[in-house]
Amino acid sequence: MRSPSHWSSWLTITLVFGLIIAPLRLWAADKPTTSRPNIVLIYADDIGYGDFSCYGATKIATPNVDRVAREGLRFTDGHCASATCTPSRYAMLTGEYAWRKKGTGVLPGDASLIIEPGRVTLASILKQAKYHTGVVGKWHLGLGNAGMNWNGDISPGPLDLGFDECFLMPATGDRVPCVYVENKRVLDLDSTDPIQVRFGQKIGQEPTGREHPELLTMHPSHGHDQTIINGVSRIGFMTGGKAARWVDQDMADTFVDRAKSFITRHVEADAQQPFFLYFATHDVHVPRLPHARFLGKSGLGPRGDALLEFDWCVGELLDLLDKQHLTDNTMVIITSDNGPVVDDGYKDEAVEKLSGHRPAGPLRGGKYSNFEAGTRVPFLVSWPGRIKPGVSDALVCQVDFPATFAALTGSTFDKTTARDSQNILPALLGDSQTGRQTLVEHAGVLSLRQGTWKLIEKGKGPARNAATNTDLGNHEAAQLYDLKADIGETTNVADTHPDKVSEMLSILESIREAK
Repeated sequence: MRSPSHWSSWLTITLVFGLIIAPLRLWAADKPTTSRPNIVLIYADDIGYGDFSCYGATKIATPNVDRVAREGLRFTDGHCASATCTPSRYAMLTGEYAWRKKGTGVLPGDASLIIEPGRVTLASILKQAKYHTGVVGKWHLGLGNAGMNWNGDISPGPLDLGFDECFLMPATGDRVPCVYVENKRVLDLDSTDPIQVRFGQKIGQEPTGREHPELLTMHPSHGHDQTIINGVSRIGFMTGGKAARWVDQDMADTFVDRAKSFITRHVEADAQQPFFLYFATHDVHVPRLPHARFLGKSGLGPRGDALLEFDWCVGELLDLLDKQHLTDNTMVIITSDNGPVVDDGYKDEAVEKLSGHRPAGPLRGGKYSNFEAGTRVPFLVSWPGRIKPGVSDALVCQVDFPATFAALTGSTFDKTTARDSQNILPALLGDSQTGRQTLVEHAGVLSLRQGTWKLIEKGKGPARNAATNTDLGNHEAAQLYDLKADIGETTNVADTHPDKVSEMLSILESIREAK
């Protein structure tokens, strides 16, 4: 791997080399390939449309992510299903918009599993197609049932949803419990030091950030002032499990090691069986505590350093695929669970050291927002043995993964539970520039995309999140934007296109009421 200090110069070299070599390469359509590629889904956390150099970032270089863009398709209109993490993950795995189901908002760390065991999921679809399936990284979809005991078997969970194995962060880095779960057990748990977790009311005698700010190595800017783990106060209260607690600065290395082990072990056991790896990183989400080798390397503070760490994670997996001779027949997808946020609860100098970097690129809003930057995120797909490199303007969404991968692998699935998932395989493979005709975006209210038109339904709430400095897009009347002429959603044209507003409101209502 290249050292972070070389990445700025590497970006220039990479772009030049790509321009020279691209016309000379023999691309996928000319290569024999199987219809069942390995699939590596790299799911970023809080990374925005403008955070990668392949999407126009000039203050930071992401050469490994750029490699995926250079060797595959870069989508300009790719979306997660919601502007926050839990609902996006729910929609991606189930094929159902999260706003249809109560209890799918951002979950506390002790939430029960919100996907019913036995329900058709992206993982179960691929398992039906004889894939070996695994998830490594951030989960945040709940585990177990109400009142679950963290000191015994943790069930139900990913193994009940089509995954053969899992290595998880249960919720988020800023929420307790701050431990890893391997399959059904907390990793390295000492039975004499049992874990207890509670949200809303303090439990045990562990110090909190609110009571003992002098113990903190990173202070909260809003919220995040409860149990202190590793010098950082979190959301929620936790006691016990000291031997099992993660070290934040080692998290990326831990996840990468587990992901590489999943691939290596499977190839050694059965090289003929395809695998599906859902690799859900935590880099860039708060608290931002990248490994020491990345500190100060971006010049953009800890958020920029965490972006470099994410790019390193991508490079580690790409290098392993190369080493194992798996690259040509592996589909790699890089996308994010929602748009960017800079100050999301800690005083980490991310705002002060942004230095002109624009995490959302030309888009308005970000995480939590009804505007485009809430759900329009990086969306890259490579499969060197099949996909020709290029750029696609097709409207695509992560909610379509279940239907699309069922089509790719010849699997069947229950459309009644994955009712919002559409087969966008031709667009994903670059065979068509046409994706979805419409898409519902979800934040504080629902929005509808129809071609380049964007309708945001009326809704209550503040126009701006003061804590995160994010335009939310809430308004007392419906808004309409022409994204072809106004990608930054600066001019509401609802008053001059009342018929279009009525048409799109009617379409949105019909989707909302669909059974």
